[in-house]
Amino acid sequence: MSSIGFYISLPLLYLISILPFPLFYLVSDGVFFLLYRVIGYRKKVVYENLKKSFPEKNHEELKAIEKKFYKYLCDLFLETLKTLTISKEEAIKRCSFNENTKTIFKQLYDEKKSCILVMGHYGNWEWAGNSFSLINPQQLYVIYHPLSNKHFDKLMYKMRSRFGTKLYAMKDTMREMVRNRHEINATAFIADQTPSPEGAYWTTFLNQDTPVFWGTEKIAQKLGYPVVYVTVNRIKRGYYQVNTEYLVTDPKNTKEGEISELHTKKLEKDIIAQPEIWLWSHRRWKYKRNK
Repeated sequence: MSSIGFYISLPLLYLISILPFPLFYLVSDGVFFLLYRVIGYRKKVVYENLKKSFPEKNHEELKAIEKKFYKYLCDLFLETLKTLTISKEEAIKRCSFNENTKTIFKQLYDEKKSCILVMGHYGNWEWAGNSFSLINPQQLYVIYHPLSNKHFDKLMYKMRSRFGTKLYAMKDTMREMVRNRHEINATAFIADQTPSPEGAYWTTFLNQDTPVFWGTEKIAQKLGYPVVYVTVNRIKRGYYQVNTEYLVTDPKNTKEGEISELHTKKLEKDIIAQPEIWLWSHRRWKYKRNK
């Protein structure tokens, strides 16, 4: 999109963002109709991903999940826009942290320990980041891929950092984490990206050979940071709860592949429990494992 196109669309994005939630979700319903019924955005990719991940389900069951996923995808897109204007109080109300989760982060902070958070594209990870920075004492860093469109990249940066979250460009992650090692912080890794197959850790995920980035595991071992697994459960439309658990407390004493295997299996379990809130539209399995 050109600069002119971006600035023309910006007022519309803010207008959607300030809508009251009942009207806001009516707009999402309209977007769903266009995306799913009219455009058919990536429907082939989504259905094939579901079919291979759940071979035990029949066509009707897969189509039911597919439809729920598209409804959720539209909500997620608009909820991301909502971060432009949402209040602190509403952000915490809409994406809460359970008491066990708050206890874990308070304990880590009191012990002056930084940590690594590992999660997937499951639930509303954007709202979770904002709520984390409002609720928990440590500085949150989120790893992201800068967008090619500099205007939208700046907008996304603004949305993600409104409440104090800071961002690392993926290529700078290790250098920045080392630079900030004297600060008590938490760094969030989205672990279900698609790495190049060469040098990736390979495992079975949702019944398919799947490459996994080594980064989360290698950085945790290098810095000795505890690894906390994060789940963002959708309670009902527009409401989420963040749940966490220790994945490993002493990563330097883990075997090669252990951390990668653990967080991948945790995510798999979450997806099986509530499949419609994972990002089925991305091409997770575009690479094949060399036999």
